[in-house]
Amino acid sequence: MPNKNHFKEDYIMGLRINNNITAYTAHRNLAATDSQLTKSIGKLSSGLRINNAKDDVAGLQIANQFRAQVRGLRMAQQNASQATSMLQQAEGAMNQIEGILERLKELAVSAASDNTDQAGKDALHSEASQLLNEINRIALDTKYNTGELIDGTASTMTFQIGSENSASAQIKVDLGSINFTTGSLGVATIALNSTEGAQSALTTITDAITEAGKGLGDVGAVQSRLEYAASNLAISIENISASESTIRDADMAYEMVTFTKNQIMVQAGTAMLAQANMAPQNILSLFG
Repeated sequence: MPNKNHFKEDYIMGLRINNNITAYTAHRNLAATDSQLTKSIGKLSSGLRINNAKDDVAGLQIANQFRAQVRGLRMAQQNASQATSMLQQAEGAMNQIEGILERLKELAVSAASDNTDQAGKDALHSEASQLLNEINRIALDTKYNTGELIDGTASTMTFQIGSENSASAQIKVDLGSINFTTGSLGVATIALNSTEGAQSALTTITDAITEAGKGLGDVGAVQSRLEYAASNLAISIENISASESTIRDADMAYEMVTFTKNQIMVQAGTAMLAQANMAPQNILSLFG
């Protein structure tokens, strides 16, 4: 039968002081755990899952694409807002002119009646002349960024409302066909100082009010489209930002759990490294 004591001797680990393998192993494990702890601290302090390209190369590329898209959409949102502001300015002036036309119709109705004497007709005609001058002033002075809006000289403007270079991502606003000057509206030569002139002016003013209503309708249609475009941009920005957040942002609850685990592991690893470093010193006790 084999000697049991001899069998045990073959498997007894030797005591060495030149190379502390146990300490090396403890140190390697501690370094790895400490690296993970450092990453957890970085994620918790920044709120980001990806702080460096090495954290997730593919994820970082996708997240950056989402971020660039959001930035482009935000600028498109600003463009839509500027276009809306321009149209609101034009609409406000057009409403003022329409109100003046309605006042002119009141004056014409009054002047078209024979129960208004000549002095009254002259006074109505004088007021009408001043109102016509005001129409022209409003039409010529209504500008956006130095460009006239409602005098028939406005050029077609293109507003980028998407992040891609395509016709569907652009809105063209053409105000060149909108002319609210008295000449274009046909009311420049109305005369209310006679019954016949006032009666003729009634038809002219009614036509001008109809024309003004069409112009307001055209502007309102573009405003409606811009409103929906701005709403869609806001939804797109929200959804794409959420997609980026899913990739880039850290799950704080998960990272806190990971941090706590790694912190405990570092503390345990430090304690075990200290114990491993004590082993060679214990060998000295064999020498008395």
